[in-house]
Amino acid sequence: MNNIFLRFFLILFAGVFQLFSSQISANDLSAGTLKVNNSESIPVKIFASQRTDELANQAFKNISNELIILNEDNIKPESAEHLASIQDILETFKVNKFQFLDKNFKPQEPVFEQKNIENFKYLLKSDKVLKPTDNTELETEFKIWNPKKGISLGPVMLHFYSLMFIFAFGLGYVIMAKIFKIDNVDEKFLEPLFTWTLIGTILGARLGHVIFYQPELFREDFLSVFLPISTRGGLHFTGFSGLASHGATIALIFTTLYYSFKIIKKNPFWVYDRIGIVVALGGAFVRIGNFFNSEIIGKPVDPSSPFAILFPQQSSEYGVTIPRYPSQLFEAVGYFCLFVLLWFLYRKTDKKYQQGWLFGLFFIILWAVRFFVEFLKEPQGDEFIQFAGLNTGQVLSIPFMISGFLIMIYSKKFKLPKEETTA
Repeated sequence: MNNIFLRFFLILFAGVFQLFSSQISANDLSAGTLKVNNSESIPVKIFASQRTDELANQAFKNISNELIILNEDNIKPESAEHLASIQDILETFKVNKFQFLDKNFKPQEPVFEQKNIENFKYLLKSDKVLKPTDNTELETEFKIWNPKKGISLGPVMLHFYSLMFIFAFGLGYVIMAKIFKIDNVDEKFLEPLFTWTLIGTILGARLGHVIFYQPELFREDFLSVFLPISTRGGLHFTGFSGLASHGATIALIFTTLYYSFKIIKKNPFWVYDRIGIVVALGGAFVRIGNFFNSEIIGKPVDPSSPFAILFPQQSSEYGVTIPRYPSQLFEAVGYFCLFVLLWFLYRKTDKKYQQGWLFGLFFIILWAVRFFVEFLKEPQGDEFIQFAGLNTGQVLSIPFMISGFLIMIYSKKFKLPKEETTA
C-alpha cells in the first residue's frame, strides 16, 4: 500500500513539475507544417486574432509561409457596415496574394459575398499554390481549439457557455431533489432554494467581477454592471462578459442564510453541506463553458507539452496567439473530482450528520484548486489585489480556505444523531 501511495505522489510531483517547467514567454507566432499529399511539407507561421485591426495589419507584414486562422469574429458580420469592413479587409489579403482556403484547406474563390465569406477558414501566404485536388493537413506539436460558439436555432444562437449554465443548474436541481428525498425533506423547499441559488450566483458573480476586476464600469458604463448591454459607443447587446466565482460564493453565503432561517428553518450548515455538492459540479460546467469561449486561458507553454493548446479565438488582451495551458479544463477536472468526493462522503459516510464538515472540506479543496491553477492562468482583467507575488484570485482564495479549516474544526459542535429525522 505504501508503494502505491509513493508512486502516486511521484507521478503527481512529475506532472506538477512538468506544468511549471514548460512555461515560456509569448514572443513569436506559432509554428506548424502543412503536409500536402503526404509528400511535400510547408513550414508555416500561424496567426489568429479576434480584432479586425490586428487582422488587417497582418496583410501588410509580408511574412513568408504565413497561415492565418479565421474565426467567427472575423467572418460573421453583425451589420451591413460590419460586412463592408470585413470585405475591405479580405480584399486587402487578396491584393497581397493570400490564398483563401476552407476548413479542409481547399482553395476558395476570393468572392466576398457573405455566403462565400462564411466558407473561409484559412488565409495562406505561400509560393506553393494549393489545388482543389491536393490533400492538405496542418500538423502541429500542439492541439488547436477553434470551435463554433454555439448551436444555431434559426435566428437565435444558443451559446455553449449558456448551455453549460443550463446543465449546471439543471443537474444541480436534479441532484438536490435526490438529496431532499434521501433526507426526507419536503420538496416544497426545493423551488425557493433553486431560486435563491440562481439569484445569488448570477448577481454575486457579476458584482464580484466588477468590484474585484473592473470597478471602472461603475463610473464609465454603469448599466453594463447589471444588464447584458454596453453604452460605450452606442447601445448594443454584449452579454455578461465577466463573472467572478468569489463574488458568487459571497452572495450564495448570504442568500443561503436567508433561505435557512426564513424558509427551511434549519441550521445553515445543513444547507451549505448539501449545496456545496452541486456547486462543485456546477463549477466544472462553468469552466467547460469558459473553455468553449476560449476565455480564462492559461499562460504560454512549450508547444511540445502534452497540455499545449492554441486558442485562435482568445482575446487579444492576452497578446500573441500561441500555445497555452487549458487552465479551464484543469479547474473543471478539479471541481468534478471534488463533486465525486463530496457525493461519496455524503452517501457512504456519517459526515453529513456533522453539520458543516462537508462544507468546510468543500471550501478547502475548491479554493485550493483555484489557488494553484492560478499559477498557470493569465490575469483576468486588472489585478487590483496583489500580495507576495500572488494575484487577485489567489489572495481572495486564501480567506475561504482558512474559513474551511475553521468550519471543519467547529463542525463537531453541530453533530446530529443518526436517528434524528431531517424532515
